Amino acid sequence: MLQPPTLKIIEVFPSLQGEGLRQGEPTIFVRFAGCNLRCSFCDTRYAWHGGRDYSAEQAVRKITRIRERFPAGWVCLTGGEPLLHDLRRLVNILHREKFKVQLETNATLYYPLAADWFTISPKPRAYFYAAEYRARAKEVKLVATRDLQLEVIKKLRRAFPEKTPLLLQPQSSQRWSQNLAMKLVKQAMEAGLENIRLSVQLHKILRLR
Repeated sequence: MLQPPTLKIIEVFPSLQGEGLRQGEPTIFVRFAGCNLRCSFCDTRYAWHGGRDYSAEQAVRKITRIRERFPAGWVCLTGGEPLLHDLRRLVNILHREKFKVQLETNATLYYPLAADWFTISPKPRAYFYAAEYRARAKEVKLVATRDLQLEVIKKLRRAFPEKTPLLLQPQSSQRWSQNLAMKLVKQAMEAGLENIRLSVQLHKILRLR
């Protein structure tokens, strides 16, 4: 169930997008509180609780003030799980302010939202996602946990259009996970799967926010 129109936000900050196809682009991040999964390997557990209440208008004012000193054209809505909140008014106002909007979601929740870019990251062990994302996702990000196997990648590759890349991302830059991700990319190639890529967390390598 969606929370009331008030948004509970952990932090708003400027940085470079560190993950996925938009890697390296200047972006203003809005991190929302709460998560419906709480994975054991989560690297933003501090977003599970707390946060400060904002109206959509208050959040946009904060974002536009940041843009004065960090002229980014993108806003990334992340978490936690941002779709626990009703983001529709926020996205509409951001568009009026000439921002493009990226949504990062675990894909278990869905409602119509006019975001410009959907990054979905199904999580183990079920790797469930709402079917609507098959047409809307720009990229599918899979963390290379010990649960990730080639059969999961095959299943997701069949489910999404070939033009939508599946990105295998090592878990928090740990060496065993890097090795697993590279192994799975090789196995995917040998299995004839198309558009399977290795992805890294650039912000952790460069020690950015």
